[in-house]
Order: sequence, then C-alpha cells, then structure tokens
Amino acid sequence: MKNILMLKTHSAGIGDLLRSSASWRALKNHFNNSKLNLLFLSDNPGYPSEKLISKHHLLDSFYVIDKRDMNKISGIKRVIKESSEIIEKINPDFVIDFEPYGLETTIVSMVARFKYKIKTLGINEIFPRGLLYSQYSSSVKKFMKENNIKILNYTDRDFVVLSALGIKRNNIPIEIEETEEAKKFRENLKLKLNTDKKILGINIGCGTSDALPKRPNLDLVVSVAKYLKEKYDYFILLFGADYEKDTNAEFIKRFGNSKDIYDLAGKTDILEVVGAINLTDLFISSDSGPYHIAVALKKPTVAIFNFENPAHYHHHEWVRCIVAPNMNYKDDLIQACEEVISFREYNS
Repeated sequence: MKNILMLKTHSAGIGDLLRSSASWRALKNHFNNSKLNLLFLSDNPGYPSEKLISKHHLLDSFYVIDKRDMNKISGIKRVIKESSEIIEKINPDFVIDFEPYGLETTIVSMVARFKYKIKTLGINEIFPRGLLYSQYSSSVKKFMKENNIKILNYTDRDFVVLSALGIKRNNIPIEIEETEEAKKFRENLKLKLNTDKKILGINIGCGTSDALPKRPNLDLVVSVAKYLKEKYDYFILLFGADYEKDTNAEFIKRFGNSKDIYDLAGKTDILEVVGAINLTDLFISSDSGPYHIAVALKKPTVAIFNFENPAHYHHHEWVRCIVAPNMNYKDDLIQACEEVISFREYNS
C-alpha cells in the first residue's frame, strides 16, 4: 500500500488526535513509508487541534468534514459529496476506518469501496458490520481478550483495526516534531526569558467547566514546584489558555516569589505551545492536551490525575502518570519527578 486514507471521527481533542500518531508510525514502518492521509469527520469543525494535526510530520494531508447534520438525508448526501471530492484528490489505494462504532466513517468507506473500487478495512464490532468493508478485524472486545487487556489504553484503540494487517503497537510512542512556527517561538521565548537555568514547565490546565474535576490540587502543585525550585534551581514556565490566567496568577501568589516565573497563559497558539514545551527540561501537567504533546516530544513528563484513568496513561521511561488528588501525595509526586529527571540525566 503506497497511499492510505485513514478515517476517524471519535474526538477532536488535541490529545485524542495526537495519540493516533503511534498508529501512523506503525503504518509507516509496516508499509515502508507509504503516504498517510487523514480524513476527520468532526462535530467541532475549526477546533484548535486541526491546526496542530494539519502540520504533523507523519501525515501527507489532513481533511476535516463537518458531520453535525449527518442525522439528516441532506447531511449524508453532503458528506458523500465532500468525501468523494477528497477521495478523488488523494486517489488512495487503501482506506482504513479506525472507528468501531457508528456509521459515519462507514458511509465514507463504502463510498471508497463501491464507487471507487478501493480496498477498505474496518472493524467488525457487531456482525454484519464487517461485511461493509473489503477486509475487517475482530471486535474491540475480542481484541482485548486476545491480547489479555483489561482496560484498553486510548493509544492502543487504533491498533484494533490494524490487527487485521498483523500490525502490533509494541509500545510505539506517540510523536510530534516542531514546525517552523514552533521553532521560531521557542527561540524567541528563550531570548525573552534570558536565563541559563533549566526550565520547569507547569500546565495546571483544565480550566473549562467539564474539565474542572481533572484540575490538580493547586497547593500540591505549588508545594512540589517549591521543592524542585529549591533543589534544582529551575526557572518556572507556566502554561495555559487565556481563560486560565486567574489560576496561574493564584499559583504565583501562593508560590510567593515571581522572580523566576513566566506566565505563558493566553500568549501562544497551538503550534507555539509545541515550541514552548520543547524548551522545558521537566514538564508537569494535568490530564490535558499539553501533557500528550510533552510525551510526544519525549520530554521528561509527569501527569497528575485526581482519579484512576488508565486509558489515558502513557507507559514510557520518560513519563510518570500519578494519581495525586491532594497534599497527602506530595512525596509520591516528588518521587515521580525525580525518576523522570534521572531519565533525562542518564540520556543527556
């Protein structure tokens, strides 16, 4: 296969889409650097992740189709028309539908199969769904049973359909590279900070109402930051969206010394965030997009969770995911930081 069209629709979240990069790398390895094209059916067209993914180094092209009116015949007809135009432009020799549920991506794959005679691959989640594709994998449940998986990691989800091709993840990490915009921002930020100290990046994040339950305990983050500052003399770089400025301001107030702190909240777009994270030597984050970006950049990363959420964990030497909902977990969080710091020192 030399030119593959991939179909997804589950979530437009930054971390959700970026975690698919492990499967993209696996496909590149399996098919000897074939061209990869991603078509995403979105109920949030214009979401910030689109800008990030559109410039991902593993993708040859990225397209988004608004799926919000696919509950109507007119909406389905429009999606068929728009997807047909994309298929004609890409001219793929293989289409992979990564979604196990719903018919939205299945409809697009059927356009490719029956209108353009292109081989398709999907997931036989419920029989006879698999018969709508040229080739199909077993269901998610069967995949988990065959691989002795109790909770399916979010990154591993894309490997359900790829199992039909004999492709296994083998803990391939997610990945991202700096764009020119990211590199330029990083270089300018380094000049602005004007420090020779190592940089501790902190993303408290989770500023939207639906994400508040995931926001780390602020006293815990401040306390651990003070410990790391005292021991390693870090310069602290705070991350966040514009609506998270108040949270970062409260962090600075409780920290008590803003001399070696710079607040980036609201001062970056998504491409620039990549450059800023790449400037850090240690990155501490809530379960949010910047956490996954840091992991993809292979930065020493510690992710703070308020509750068990193993589907969102990354399992690599440079990452620690820790459940630390309050101050009682300070020592555990410090130990996690020390472990990834040691990894960096060992590999530097």
